[in-house]
Amino acid sequence: MQVLAALSGGVDSAVAAARVLDAGHDVVGVHMALSRSRAEHRSGSRGCCSIEDASDARRAADVLGIPFYVWDLSEEFEETVVADFLAEYAAGRTPNPCVRCNEHIKFSALLDRGLALGFDAVATGHYARNLPGPELHRAVDPLKDQSYVLAVMGRERLARALFPLGDATSKAQVRAEAAARGLKVSAKPDSYDICFVADGDTKGFLRDRLGSAPGPVVDETGMQVGEHDGAHAYTVGQRRGLGLTRPAPDGAPRYVLEVRPTTNTVVVGPAALLSVDAIVGEDAVWLADDVPATEPLPASVQLRAHGDPLGARVRRDGDTLHIELDTPTRGLAAGQSAVVYAGSRVLGQATIRSAHRRAA
Repeated sequence: MQVLAALSGGVDSAVAAARVLDAGHDVVGVHMALSRSRAEHRSGSRGCCSIEDASDARRAADVLGIPFYVWDLSEEFEETVVADFLAEYAAGRTPNPCVRCNEHIKFSALLDRGLALGFDAVATGHYARNLPGPELHRAVDPLKDQSYVLAVMGRERLARALFPLGDATSKAQVRAEAAARGLKVSAKPDSYDICFVADGDTKGFLRDRLGSAPGPVVDETGMQVGEHDGAHAYTVGQRRGLGLTRPAPDGAPRYVLEVRPTTNTVVVGPAALLSVDAIVGEDAVWLADDVPATEPLPASVQLRAHGDPLGARVRRDGDTLHIELDTPTRGLAAGQSAVVYAGSRVLGQATIRSAHRRAA
């Protein structure tokens, strides 16, 4: 099988490519250049798009003895992932750029180009398992599991995806394997933060791209209790940096309850008002054709990339998911992903459109 291995420059993708090679496949390595300018890259290893990453990816390919190419996907990245990030914040929502990157870049632009060139599959360093069916499952190592950000890919692309690290028991195991293979990235730190926010200052990035737009901060009664410099810089559940000038009558801390972009207003209030147990998700991607879920289905739902699964009942209505949680949760922001599981298996995913508390 002809396999295109995505080499990010990190230890995970390097070991994943090595495992695919060991399995007897013909492997070609490719590094995705996602920034339009080297000046936009960060130095060091805070994210997955640092200056050193392309060189590290090339060295890994050299050690493995596989062909290596750099593909410029910066235009697609800017027009999909970055544009979506800005549009969602401008609309008062909180996006997950890693989900959009997997959807539009790694399993759309990259895979589609690979298929057009005659490759049979794409291999990445994600921690997840792709079982016959195909079925997407959580990784063996729960601490590294990335199935949450992969659920958006859809069945057709899932059938063409390889996740060789899904059975790894720990990141330490993967690092040890990289060292034993002579891969020079075995001790490289994990990436984190948003890769296209070079200094890690998301609020500053939004201000630079979306501008400043002063407006009121009001409490749940509508009384103005402060002023903001741009509603797009706030997200539901946020407590710090609210700039309030009027304390709550009981002295309790306030949290962002809602962002209203049409009026450029941020609404704050007590923690109790953050609790929700009913969720509506849109643009659903359903991976489990054998589980229609047209009637309420007992399942577990993960609402954050590193969140715990919550018991729920899920009903699918076309491209909409209706989710009722067994126990209320707090600080849920529109724009995030709701991923539905049956045990370790991913059934489907949707983008949260709204959430509220059911009537008693």
